[in-house]
Amino acid sequence: MTTSRIQLANYSELPEKIGQVFKIGEEEIAVFRLSNGEVRAVENRSPHPKGGTLVDGLVSGEYIFCPVYDWKISLMDGNVQAPDEGQVKVYPIEVSENKVYINM
Repeated sequence: MTTSRIQLANYSELPEKIGQVFKIGEEEIAVFRLSNGEVRAVENRSPHPKGGTLVDGLVSGEYIFCPVYDWKISLMDGNVQAPDEGQVKVYPIEVSENKVYINM
């Protein structure tokens, strides 16, 4: 399987702790700049059975809280924290010379 590196944004233009949605093909990806400066990307889909999106969730450290169901989800590995269960897809991000890239 071939991976492609796609430029998403300028790092300096990503607001801290506020999600941004990028549509790549059929996928909607939520990108977050954390307070420690790292950039993380996950699919913009709540793992809750009733669905929803994550981009408007509250970012705290390396976690995003689902804006509808308040599930705590790791932006590192996509795992939902106990007592809830589930997972979202995580995308590798690369930052180079003020450019943010995603590897698909």
